[in-house]
Amino acid sequence: MSVYVGIDVHRKRSQVAVVDQGGQVLANRNVPNGVQPILGVIGGLPPGTPAAFEAAFGWGWLVELLEDYGFDPHLVHPLQCKAIASARLKNDKVDAAILAQLLRADLLPEAWIAPPPVRQLRALLRHRAQLVRLRTLLRNRIHAVLADHGHDRPGGCWSGLGRAWLASLELPAVSREVIEDDLALIDALQQPIDRLDWEVHQRAKADPRVKVLTQLPGVGPFTALIILAETGDVSRFGSARKLAAWAGLTPTVRGSDRTVRHGHISKQGSAWLRWILCEAAQTAKRHPEFAASYQAIARRRGKKIATTAIARKLLTRAYHLLAAASGGTPTSPEGSPGPG
Repeated sequence: MSVYVGIDVHRKRSQVAVVDQGGQVLANRNVPNGVQPILGVIGGLPPGTPAAFEAAFGWGWLVELLEDYGFDPHLVHPLQCKAIASARLKNDKVDAAILAQLLRADLLPEAWIAPPPVRQLRALLRHRAQLVRLRTLLRNRIHAVLADHGHDRPGGCWSGLGRAWLASLELPAVSREVIEDDLALIDALQQPIDRLDWEVHQRAKADPRVKVLTQLPGVGPFTALIILAETGDVSRFGSARKLAAWAGLTPTVRGSDRTVRHGHISKQGSAWLRWILCEAAQTAKRHPEFAASYQAIARRRGKKIATTAIARKLLTRAYHLLAAASGGTPTSPEGSPGPG
């Protein structure tokens, strides 16, 4: 007899439902997160039993548990699942049962489960980006303190001369304390950032796809690695348009009868991928390949939308480069086979 598992995952506890092929609920229990509590509900099920769960906070441990014990994990797209199975009564017990029932009916809107090496690369790159953001936050706090007292140094404050200039300023005791504490934190962050930069450099040298992507203006090794880590296997996208839609860089569409309205980008998919592409677009928009297109869009729609459009063009180019490098057939942005 075939059975199906639905798991509503939360930070500390999860709701686990099991239904048979006829839709009868065999079990629906709320258990603490962990190997033994979960296996206490589903441990006796046959190998290969499918188990569905939403892409919620902290789902990585559950994938590893299910794969280690022979289950077939299915990651569910939360927004699309909500559109399919919105219910008047909503609680964890109902949600877990709905996941199992949708899995039984083969109606689940599934998301791609990145393999462990890709998930680890994502974690490494995101960690490095977050440390750099924290360092920038601390530097901005120092600039704010200096601005409050009418001080500024165009040459910067972080070199040896800049540090000496900071030390020479006459500031109130509390302001001096804030600056010294922030400088100490900046210095403490520098060592892990340098170590992570070395790791990123080593990974970039070992991956030939990085060299392919760095042909694009504005794309360096770090940017290339984030594109690779966030998109994963590019062959899972049938066209560059589908990749852009997955990345949330295509406009929302609202249509009824003969009226169609295009809104702003959907912003679904990886926020990290959109961020790094928009960062790269800041450089690419001045490159001869993209400058004319950027200026034309900026005149009509403004600079922000124009920069986002260049980010999408970069992702489209990246798709074609990766498809060609892997031996696939490059496609046009519309999805039809490209020339050659």
